[in-house]
Order: sequence, then C-alpha cells, then structure tokens
Amino acid sequence: MREKKQFADRRVKKRLFPISTFISVFFAFAVFTTIQMKILGESIDAANIPKSNEIAIFVVWLLSAAAFTLWTNIQITRHYQKPIEEFSEAARKVASGDFSVYLAPHHTADKSTHLDVLFADFDKMVEELGSIETLKTDFFSNVSHEIKTPLAIIQNNAELLQKESLTDEQRKEYAETICHATKRLSNLITNMLKLNKLEKQAIQPQPQIYDVCEQLCSCALQFEDMWEDKGIEFIADIEDCAKIEADAELMDLVWTNLLSNALKFTPPGGTITLLQTSEPEEVMISIKDTGCGIDEETLCHIFDKFYQGDTSHSTEGNGLGLALVQRILQLSDGSITVDSTEGKGSTFTVRLPVSYRKEA
Repeated sequence: MREKKQFADRRVKKRLFPISTFISVFFAFAVFTTIQMKILGESIDAANIPKSNEIAIFVVWLLSAAAFTLWTNIQITRHYQKPIEEFSEAARKVASGDFSVYLAPHHTADKSTHLDVLFADFDKMVEELGSIETLKTDFFSNVSHEIKTPLAIIQNNAELLQKESLTDEQRKEYAETICHATKRLSNLITNMLKLNKLEKQAIQPQPQIYDVCEQLCSCALQFEDMWEDKGIEFIADIEDCAKIEADAELMDLVWTNLLSNALKFTPPGGTITLLQTSEPEEVMISIKDTGCGIDEETLCHIFDKFYQGDTSHSTEGNGLGLALVQRILQLSDGSITVDSTEGKGSTFTVRLPVSYRKEA
C-alpha cells in the first residue's frame, strides 16, 4: 500500500491549502454560474443554446476555478506555508538547545510584513535565550569553583588534624584555617541568597531618614584592626551629618563591601580615602584606594556576578560583592561609577538621592 506523503515535521498532518479547497472553489464557481444563467435565462433562449456551448461554458469555469485555485495555492505556499515551516523548524532547534538559529527576513526593511517582524522578534528572543544559557553555564561553573575551594581546604585540614603527632600550635592553626574556610563558604551562600532575593525583588527597600555619615563611620571602624595590621593609612573626609532617606540595612552592605574591597586590594603601607559630600538633591560618597587598579577588560565586567579580574582566584572573594552593591543601589535610586588606573588604584563613587523616589 502506498504511503501518504510525509511532511518535514511529522506532527503536521495537513497542508495549509489542501485539495478540498479546490473542490470548494469549483462548486462556488458552479453556483455563481447557475445564478448567472438564472438571471440571463429570461433574456435568452436557453433551449436553443448548442450543447457544445454549454460544454465550453463548463470547461471555462472549470479552468478558471483550477487557475484561481492554483494561483492562490502558489501565493499561500510562497508567502505563508514556507515561512511558517521555516519558523517551525527554527523553533524546534531552539527547543532542543541550539541557540545559533537565525531567521532572515523575507523582505527589505521598507516592505516588512508581520512575518518579517515575527522573525525579527524571534531572532531577538533566541539571542537573549543564548545569553541566558551562557550566563547559566558560567554561573554553575563559578559556583562550583567557589564552593569547591573552601570545601577542599576544610577537607585537607580536617585530615591533617587526625594526625596524632601534631603539636597544639599546629592543631590550632589547622582549626583556624577550617573556621576561616567555613566562614568564606557561609558568606558565599549568604551573598548568593541575598542577591537572588534582590534580583527577584523579594526584598524591597524600607526607606527611613537617617544619618549616612554616622553609618559610614561605624562601617569604617569595623575594619580598623585590618588597616592597622597592614599599615594602611585611612583618611576620612566626611561631614558632621548628612541625612538621606534609604534602607539603612541594605546601605550598610554597600559600604561594607566597598571598604572590604579597598582593604583587600590595597598593599601594606598604602592609603584608603573615604570622601563624602552633599548637594541639595543628592549625597556623594567615594572610596579611593592606592591598590593595584583595574584593567579596562575587567572594568567592563566589574559588576557581573562571579566575575573576578584575578582569574587565578588567588585573591579572597567570590565575585558577588559588587553585583550585590549595584543591585542595592538600583533599588535605592542610586548609582555607582568606577574610575581606575592600573597600577595606581581605584575610586568607587556612589550617588544617592536625599529623598527616596518611590515608583508609582
């Protein structure tokens, strides 16, 4: 038994323009002809019309119906059937994970149809999906690395602690290393959860009027032991009082991350400067260090999640701090900019409105 013609996609069972359409058009023409003959019947002697003429009329209408149907079929196939088949095949590839698909427009920009617009939107969607897929891959890769490192440290030092020949000093050292790695892992997970909630807006700012200068002083004093141990000169040039309307708890995370980064990348004997100024509509806070600076490539990705300019990951950190800072400032109607010279240091500048502008 002869098999029916199969389409490229096995789910398709019927063409957009099947043979039944031809039959419908033919009968439509037959009805029109009958009506025409009824109208003209009173004016002509239908009984004396030669049989050959009747057959000719029938053949003319048959050929007209066939020609019209064929022309319509060609037009629909060309302008709808083939583009839709192309679109269906592209969608199937994307569904299977191929994000390199591109649908070219069928007309020039000045003659675009709805299908051309659909194709353009589809290409844009595929591009975004490809970017998301890349980000997801990078995310899992970075998360795996950041979790694996402290876990390896914990495992190695735990194995060393099992040795009976260790001195009390060695046991203390290994235990401190385990605690430090555990704290690093805990900070990573905490920052991931906070950033995830901020991005999903599960955490909404709770603005209140408070003194940002007092907050800056409190945050800076948390790192006093660190800058003294490294011999870093810390300079603070801030006003006595500057009131802003913001979420104090979230802003505390901003200053803590920026100050921590400055201390991390400033070598012993360097300088960190905390500067704060006020304008009628906004407050500006900048944190300047004399560290290693940031190259141009790193500057382009400085606020990306898990991105670290130090590809060896030798510097402690997980690449989430600045992403967290940027997201908090976005939710607070603020902004952050970076000015850096490689080998000379970096300056992070935060601008915050004095009054919180709640979105309508």
